[in-house]
Amino acid sequence: MGRRVAVLGGLILFLGFITFVTLRSNRPAALAVALARGETPPAPEFTLPRLDTEETLSLASLRGNVVVINFWASWCIPCKDEAPAIEATWQRYKDQGVVFVGVNVQDLTPKALKFIEETRATFPNVRSGDNAVYRAYGLTGIPETFFVSRDGRIVKKFPGVVTDPAQWAAAVEEALRK
Repeated sequence: MGRRVAVLGGLILFLGFITFVTLRSNRPAALAVALARGETPPAPEFTLPRLDTEETLSLASLRGNVVVINFWASWCIPCKDEAPAIEATWQRYKDQGVVFVGVNVQDLTPKALKFIEETRATFPNVRSGDNAVYRAYGLTGIPETFFVSRDGRIVKKFPGVVTDPAQWAAAVEEALRK
């Protein structure tokens, strides 16, 4: 009888572990599915080091603002192509409760800083060294951009390069209305 209880207990622990791992690894997929259904899932939280200072920036600290999160890398040609539209939209909306945050992935800091200088980006940029944020948002490539409402929910996503400032402005306006 005692052996059966031990085996049953071990089996329950094992199944619990498998369930935990499966649910944890499916979070990014669940985020993509929710967005595809037109839902507005909560944006995964992050606190990352800024590239231009020794401070950190957290998504939680920006609550109450619309936040545009753009994932990029210095070697990404489409990221460079969309940079002027991003900067123009940032300049247009930065005094209206909208914050743009660039999240650099897969770069060493000097290369990331060179990219920021070359693209003349003036909005805050952070570094995701271990790419945990990349995974949390379920990215499949870069660039990808998420528009987060004032209450912290993802209301729109650009799954690739967007060079038209009008598209950026329309997405920001949509986020401001939510």
